[in-house]
Amino acid sequence: MDTILFFLGDYPVTVLQAALAAGGFMTLLVLSLLILTVRQSGARRREAEEQFERQSRADEQINALMRAQMELFGRLQGVGDVLSNKQSELAKAVSERLDNVTQRVGENLTTGAKATADQLKALEARLAVIDAAQKNIGTLSEQVTSLTSILSNKQARGAFGQGQMEAIIKDALPSSGYSFQATLSTRVRPDCLIFLPGDHRGLVIDAKFPLEAFEMLRRAEDEAGERAAAQQLRADMIGHIQAVRQYLIPEETQEVALLFVPSEALHAELHERFEDVVQRAHKARVLIVSPSLLMLSIHVVKSLMRDAAMREQAHLIQKEVGLLIEDVARLADRSNNLKKHMALTEKDLREIETSAQKIAARGQRIDRMDFDGPTPAAQTMLAQAQSELLPNPLLIPDEAAE
Repeated sequence: MDTILFFLGDYPVTVLQAALAAGGFMTLLVLSLLILTVRQSGARRREAEEQFERQSRADEQINALMRAQMELFGRLQGVGDVLSNKQSELAKAVSERLDNVTQRVGENLTTGAKATADQLKALEARLAVIDAAQKNIGTLSEQVTSLTSILSNKQARGAFGQGQMEAIIKDALPSSGYSFQATLSTRVRPDCLIFLPGDHRGLVIDAKFPLEAFEMLRRAEDEAGERAAAQQLRADMIGHIQAVRQYLIPEETQEVALLFVPSEALHAELHERFEDVVQRAHKARVLIVSPSLLMLSIHVVKSLMRDAAMREQAHLIQKEVGLLIEDVARLADRSNNLKKHMALTEKDLREIETSAQKIAARGQRIDRMDFDGPTPAAQTMLAQAQSELLPNPLLIPDEAAE
């Protein structure tokens, strides 16, 4: 028992000590197990109690949940019934609304279709107008092309200006107020002569114009070309002005001649950039006119012709006014005579009415009498009544004369 088993440091451990230590350890282990068992049993008991309490609370909560579920079920059933009714009403309202919407959509579609058809018709009409306008544009382009070819040819250009001038004059003046291509005493033939009222001298109009210099000026690309074209234009216009001046013959034509330029643009260009040429034309007694100025001049001549015609017809107008005054005086005399006859007729009617009243009164007196035959007094009254009924013999000759 005193045998040393091992050393703990310097302290020897014997078998007895080891046995005692093992016994103490076992005792402590048993006590620990007992304590642990007691504690575990207490913990289990408390856990069982807590589990029971939890189970009780869970049962109470389950019962409460069941009651709440039953209440909720009842409420849900009520809500379901309400929802069912509301759903029926909603379905009915939705159906009615859909019917209304369908009807409105149908009406809108019908109206939209009609409006679309109308718009398509209007679009077709506009397309037809556009097609017609396109055709007109094509026609105008052809006319512009032909006009360009006309203006590029000197003879055709002169015929074009002559035609435009003749159209303006023919629209405003009578045939006796003008003459085209008339031959003067010097054997020259101006394009037109306008005859002014009260003057045997004619107003000369020339319808030719030099276009080549204008085209050169328009197509000039540099300053040198523009100066050359301007110089050529001045020379051409001055030469043409001198050619028109030969139409001015004393005592045969007016002192002023008109040079017709059948283009407002050319006329404006000439007055704007070539004032010296215009002044040269004025000194030569040649007035450069555009279509609008020629039309204004022709209308002035037309007014002068109308005033001259009015002056020539003034004596006829005075004669007719005198005859009209005589007719009015004669009408007044006849009205007075008719008034006199009406006064005599009224007097006769009043006398006839008086006689009728007397006859009626005497007839009543006779009707009140009772006798078999007429008495002398009655015969006298009857004769007097007949004499009153006869017309006045003094009036008969006057009425026969009337």
